[in-house]
Amino acid sequence: MNDSNGKSDNGDEGRGGRAMAFIRKRIVLPLFILCVISLGLFLGGFIVFSDHVSTLQAPDLTVPADGIVVLTGGYSRIEGALELLKNKRGERLFISGVHASTNRNELQRVTGGDATLFECCVDIDRSALDTVGNAAESVKWANANHYKRIIVVTNNYHIPRTMFELQRASRDIEFIPYPITNTNLRDGNWITRGLVVRVLLVEYVKYVGAIIRYQLPARLSDVTTSLLHRIKG
Repeated sequence: MNDSNGKSDNGDEGRGGRAMAFIRKRIVLPLFILCVISLGLFLGGFIVFSDHVSTLQAPDLTVPADGIVVLTGGYSRIEGALELLKNKRGERLFISGVHASTNRNELQRVTGGDATLFECCVDIDRSALDTVGNAAESVKWANANHYKRIIVVTNNYHIPRTMFELQRASRDIEFIPYPITNTNLRDGNWITRGLVVRVLLVEYVKYVGAIIRYQLPARLSDVTTSLLHRIKG
């Protein structure tokens, strides 16, 4: 009786051991390798992304564009766009994503823009809540004015996602990125600055999320868009 039970127990233990070995070999190990590869790709992509945006430079605007678009998110962006308008690099300026409570006079006063220039050549959008909305409203404005060549002003780290969303919104318009740089990171020291790394990492995650979102079926894409709306920008 005891020998029989012993054999049965040993058999169960043997089968259990083989099952665990199978799981480790066929499931756990491949998942671990996949996670390591994914993490490596993510970190590698982040380094390439950060190096790219930290070395962006203003484009040659010898030939003026039709119009100028600036995405709100800092007064330095608007000030840079107003300078381009003042220098006649575009016929009109579109400021997208202005807070509903901010009126034209207040915006002109805070940015130090010329009142006459604001009155004649600046259009303001208050409906866009994020970069997707900025892109949609900017394309509507460009089409309404029959513009085919647009300068896009935003922070350097925001350029890749902005251009991606704009090009998704319209293939008929040429968008020229004009990066605003608040902190000089061209010497590569961004990696030693915690706050800068955090800003770049958040923007990189949003950029990757935007790319993935447009690869998903429509319903899943809508769900991910709703989730991303909870992350400002």
